[in-house]
Amino acid sequence: MENFAVIDLGSNSVRMTITRINDDGTYSPVKEMKSYVRLSENMGEAHELQPDAIDRTLTALREFKDEYDQLDNLKIKAVATVATRQAVNQKQFLKTVTSEIGIPLEVISGTTEAYYDYLGVSETLPATNAVILDTGGGSSEIVLVQNNAVSHLISIPLGSVNLTQEYLPTDQITPDALFNAMTFVSEVLNNVWWLRNGLNLPIIGLGGSNRTMAKINRRRKNLLNIEDVHGYRLSRHSVDQTFSEIIGTNLEGRKQIPGLSKGRADIIVGGLIPLVLLIRYLDPDHITFSNNGLREGILFEHLNDLRTQNTRETPINDL
Repeated sequence: MENFAVIDLGSNSVRMTITRINDDGTYSPVKEMKSYVRLSENMGEAHELQPDAIDRTLTALREFKDEYDQLDNLKIKAVATVATRQAVNQKQFLKTVTSEIGIPLEVISGTTEAYYDYLGVSETLPATNAVILDTGGGSSEIVLVQNNAVSHLISIPLGSVNLTQEYLPTDQITPDALFNAMTFVSEVLNNVWWLRNGLNLPIIGLGGSNRTMAKINRRRKNLLNIEDVHGYRLSRHSVDQTFSEIIGTNLEGRKQIPGLSKGRADIIVGGLIPLVLLIRYLDPDHITFSNNGLREGILFEHLNDLRTQNTRETPINDL
């Protein structure tokens, strides 16, 4: 038996999942934790991680450590994404995490992040032909899936935190600010030449902002357990209607929208713009939401490695 912990440090939040993997290959969830650390806050053009953001991140990681230190047979894989990738003080930050928390953080590329998203989605949802969109705090990963395989993937600098800081006021969204933000995102999407091959394909959305879209609509329909958005579908009309409601109110009003957490209300508009515009670009019938992404992709990769290892260690005459 093994306890496998995955830590995912993004621009807006840090999350951990712990899974118990049994000797027969079956597995079950043990614990999930998350903290909104806003690691990319005020990085600016210098791309420097700020002391307050680093302190918040270290505090969250210590809380994670208090949890997983209680477990036996522990294996940890900790990854950091776009905020740490871009940071000019990355090396010092990684050394601090290693010395104070005791775990090495692996800084993964955007394309690796996108591939883990694909693994997390494709193992648990129908994705024969689809476009996967994961919108995080500092980037969005897009994967074009054709005939049950990755055709193209990319990571682009469109996220809830950086779009908000660059273009959008955190209180009342003004028409000019929204126009400028959506124009910029449209230009970035238009430059991804292979996206046209996803025309009319279903979109699978993941990441905190996209899942918030699903939670708002599940709460509106009084569905049980609004957090369980895995496999939930929405029409384009429902997405547009909800987005219109969100941009039509100020920060305090957004905090009162059922299903939208108060801690995300200031960045939710920036976080939803990539989804809204990708829907317009591809014109799908619907969007499906996934609870699974990077962390689950890492888990599925690990499970596959364990199966391969067990197969190699099993004598031929025992097969």
